Amino acid sequence: MPPSSDLSNITKQPVFLIVVAIAVIGVAFWFGNTTGFKAGYTQAQVEVKALQDESVKKAGEDAAKAANPFQAVNPLEGVEANPFEKVKKVLNPFENQ
Repeated sequence: MPPSSDLSNITKQPVFLIVVAIAVIGVAFWFGNTTGFKAGYTQAQVEVKALQDESVKKAGEDAAKAANPFQAVNPLEGVEANPFEKVKKVLNPFENQ
C-alpha cells in the first residue's frame, strides 16, 4: 500500500507532536522575552528620567539655599529684647505671678 499524503497520519505520530510542542514553546518564550524586555526597558527609562529630574530639582534647591543670605542663622536668636523685664518682675512684690 502506498503512503498516503493525508495529514491525519502525521498528526498521530508522537514525534511530530513533540516537535510542534517544542516549536510553540520556543516561539512563546521568544515572544515573552522580547515583550518583557521592551516593557522593562521602557519602565527603567521612565524611572531614570524621574530620578534625574528629582536630583536636578534637589540640586537647584540646595544651590538656592546656599546662595540666599537670608537663610543664615540669626546670631541674636535667644537674646531677650528687654533684659530688665525679669528684674522688674522680681522687684515688684504687688504684681501677681
